[in-house]
Amino acid sequence: MLSMSDISIRIAGRLLIDDSTVQIVPGARVGFVGRNGVGKSTLFHAIRGDLPTESGSITLPPRWRIGSLAQEAPDGPESLINVVLKADLERDALLREAETADDPHRIAEIQTRLVDIDAHSAPARAAAILSGLGFSAADQGRPCSEFSGGWRMRVALAATLFSAPDLLLLDEPTNYLDLEGTLWLEDHLANYPRTVIVISHDRDLLDTSVDRILHLDRGKLTLYKGTYSSFEEQRAMREMLDAKHAKRQADERKRLQAFVDRFKAKASKARQAQSRVKMLERMKPVTALVTQDVREITFPTPEKMLSPPIIAVDDVSVGYDPKKPVLNRVTLRVDTDDRIALLGSNGNGKSTLVKLLANKLQPFSGRVTRADKLSVGYFAQHQVDELNLDASPYDHVRRLMADAPETKIRGRTGAIGFSGKAGDTLVKSLSGGEKARLLLGLATFFAPNMIILDEPTNHLDIDSRAALAEAINDFPGAVIMVSHDRYLIEACADQLWVVANQTVTSYDGDLDDYRRLVLSIGEPRNGSRERPKETAKPERVRNERRTPLKQRIAEAEAEIERINGIIAKIDIALALPDIFTRDPKQAAQLSKARAGAESALRRAEEDWLEASSEFDEAAG
Repeated sequence: MLSMSDISIRIAGRLLIDDSTVQIVPGARVGFVGRNGVGKSTLFHAIRGDLPTESGSITLPPRWRIGSLAQEAPDGPESLINVVLKADLERDALLREAETADDPHRIAEIQTRLVDIDAHSAPARAAAILSGLGFSAADQGRPCSEFSGGWRMRVALAATLFSAPDLLLLDEPTNYLDLEGTLWLEDHLANYPRTVIVISHDRDLLDTSVDRILHLDRGKLTLYKGTYSSFEEQRAMREMLDAKHAKRQADERKRLQAFVDRFKAKASKARQAQSRVKMLERMKPVTALVTQDVREITFPTPEKMLSPPIIAVDDVSVGYDPKKPVLNRVTLRVDTDDRIALLGSNGNGKSTLVKLLANKLQPFSGRVTRADKLSVGYFAQHQVDELNLDASPYDHVRRLMADAPETKIRGRTGAIGFSGKAGDTLVKSLSGGEKARLLLGLATFFAPNMIILDEPTNHLDIDSRAALAEAINDFPGAVIMVSHDRYLIEACADQLWVVANQTVTSYDGDLDDYRRLVLSIGEPRNGSRERPKETAKPERVRNERRTPLKQRIAEAEAEIERINGIIAKIDIALALPDIFTRDPKQAAQLSKARAGAESALRRAEEDWLEASSEFDEAAG
């Protein structure tokens, strides 16, 4: 088990964890929660051994492997599938050694171990993980260097999951995922066979994938059994009991102090008064758990409500290259107070659609009609890079109110969450959540009629996400959102639009229905990355289908050749004179290894036949 005994951790003079003890049993799936900046990621560093504790100890079973998401995304010419496969260090080392090993005894050990760790099924397992995280079969054979940083971080996550460590540490893994990838990850973690601790502010993940909640609050670690919803109930009860206890103690202190004050000068009562002074000194103060109220998020009310529809899109084609539109024949409308959530895997065109609606992209064909004087507030997480790191929130607001008096500028800065000294803090010193709040305030500064929110919850903690949901529901105008946070969508959206297959359609089910669809066997997770048959030229479609199949055939042929080489080496070893009488244990290992290699050879041959058959169909 993972044992943290009386640990204290201090960073730059600040005590983050104070004399806490927690025991996490093997196989537990733990959600690690707490406000931003309290020290959750710091504890991960300590568990990995990258950071010493000030006092106390952290111990793990001696053979446990710890796995966590790499800080830097993988890059370079290697294919995605190979990057993931190499994450299993033992398998990779054994396979490399198997290519050069000549000693019969060592060959037997290697092949027996490969059978034990099910090494021959590894490519299929790696491909399934990559597919779940949004990579098509064709994508999996492409070099890492062809993908953006966000997609390469998904590859890093896939590699971590594939390595299946005894202790899996994940720090906000959904920040790089769309809703579809998040739903897959929830299901994967819920069935993870070993110990996992995940830092997350995603309520649905914490209700779906974990069976314990580790809470870090004011330096203390507390482990609760159950999901996040159960944790909230238990914590509310604890707060109520502690508040009652604190009140009783305060009343008792007041009574004792009154006795001391009244009788300390009287000789006849001096002994009793002194006794009560000692009682006061021994009485350990109980502090009621005071809820740290989250700062409110508000959106300014539009000056004028417009007549519906505020946007009408009729038979529109849009994208970045007229020869290759991202979306085709899109027809839709947005009314005054709509709450619309966009669903669909990354790459399908959600960002293209919101840019069209925000008037940042012009259509190639069709017509977009906008209400007169329509104003749109547009928030996208990548806009963090556009903030001036050496300016303060006050400076950003002042640029939007150049002629306003100082008091009004300060008032508006406070209204978006940066009152007093916080308004003068440089952006580079703000946390991720504070930067997101600043961006939300700037995006909606001029009271737009419609707000577009593209992944607004990244870096927001659970309470801030709840505040955002409340702000959306209080806003009288239209809201269009793209988010991997199910809680936000379920709390706010009354319409679901699916962006897939180069178009936009209304989805009649709810998110539970959509989750079942995403996780269902054979559901096309990656259709967005390949052009639909009905809109692409037949020859291009055939080429697109043949390319990944050619790679799959080549990989199967290489695997067949490799396994045949292993079998040949084993046969040479088994042919040694008197091996069964001289060393029956080694002979048994070699026989077991040969049986495992033959089984792997059959699977590789079946894969080759299947891919070859599909290639012939695609070519025909």
